[in-house]
Amino acid sequence: MGAGVSSSEIPHIDDFSIDSAADSAPTMHLVTLSGKCDEIAFSDAIDALNAANASVVFFHEETGIAVVKGLDDDAAKQEARDSECISDIDDDESFLLDVDTSTSESTLMENDGVMSPTDPASSYWYDAFQWNMRTIKADKAWEAGRFGSDSVTVAVLDTGIDYENPDLAGLVDLDKSASFVPLDDVYSQYYFPWKHPITDLHYHGTHVANTIVGNGWSVAGVTSNIKLIGVKVCSAVEGSCPFSSVIAGVLHAVDVEADVINMSLGGSFQKANGNGKIAGYINKVFNYVNRNKSVVVVAAGNDNTDLDHNGNQYNSYCDTPNTMCVSASDINDQATDYTNYGNSAIDVAAPGGSSEGSIYAVCSQTSLVIAACRAGWYVIGLAGSSMAAPHVAGLAALVVEDVGNKPAQVKNTIRNSADDLGDNGNDPYFGRGRINVAAALGLE
Repeated sequence: MGAGVSSSEIPHIDDFSIDSAADSAPTMHLVTLSGKCDEIAFSDAIDALNAANASVVFFHEETGIAVVKGLDDDAAKQEARDSECISDIDDDESFLLDVDTSTSESTLMENDGVMSPTDPASSYWYDAFQWNMRTIKADKAWEAGRFGSDSVTVAVLDTGIDYENPDLAGLVDLDKSASFVPLDDVYSQYYFPWKHPITDLHYHGTHVANTIVGNGWSVAGVTSNIKLIGVKVCSAVEGSCPFSSVIAGVLHAVDVEADVINMSLGGSFQKANGNGKIAGYINKVFNYVNRNKSVVVVAAGNDNTDLDHNGNQYNSYCDTPNTMCVSASDINDQATDYTNYGNSAIDVAAPGGSSEGSIYAVCSQTSLVIAACRAGWYVIGLAGSSMAAPHVAGLAALVVEDVGNKPAQVKNTIRNSADDLGDNGNDPYFGRGRINVAAALGLE
């Protein structure tokens, strides 16, 4: 069953509780290899880790970053630190999944099951619920035949994807997909042993994925023909996004050549008090991303915080170099009352929803969190900057199709084509404006 939990400790699916399950999570550490790490020194370091009953979950040779599970013995940890191959061993941090500000459910009743990938506007719930796609003029792109290219990939770093859902079936490249959440892998294997480990035990990742792309059965995605790469970095079991998982997930997404990376997740910590090392990992990893020409789209966060004046606080991944930070707007094209903001932080806004109108997408049929979603084909309405970011990721995939893997050009195209809703060109809540798909593609 894997390290950290036995089958006898796993609650029945109907009794699943994040609080009761989280105690079973294995200890994770980030390990940085030094420049002196030749093959022999690395072997010695691995021996030291093995002596502590630890195991390497992920190792990235080019950046020298490893994620290690179960390194709990202090003596063995010190022995590993003494190796000339290892320069740092750092405790992992765990950030709560930036769960949405409001939810509502709607059953897909009387759906005739007709797929409409070349006519997303005919999907079952489009007219009733999808104000967001009309607001960003995605419908104008569909009318012009712009559905995306299956040669363009978007990595979704999240809680996983329900890849067999009719709205997502055939759209996820499972060969490139991976999970970096060991505890969730145990639960996935226990409840859904026939599924790929990225199957979504929550609902968040599936919702995000379906906003980017969909087959047009129940709802429309921004695109209908691009390919997704599922990268599980957030845990339904723990209700969090471990920093080690995110770092491994980003590096994996780059190395499988994702054109766009969507990160609808957050993380807030004090840069002082030892956590400056986390910022160091982030800078190193995202500079690697930039060198390899992936476009990274991140959610601004839901704390109503001014990201320009957050002092020693690191908020979300908008403080990260070489990312595109997205704030959330509502059905009236106003800033939501929860979105983070900041003149220098926000690039653009996109629909994130509010109590006046949620963002609808499908719910995972392998969810351990919402029991109803396992019973049938459901869409779920959510609100949060997590919902805003995938609109931009879907648009970025369309722009990549036009200009190629040129992150700066992709970002400038999206920014320069946005509808200005604020202070003439750079507003703390909207950045350069709320995205306009048709304008970005030269259709208006």
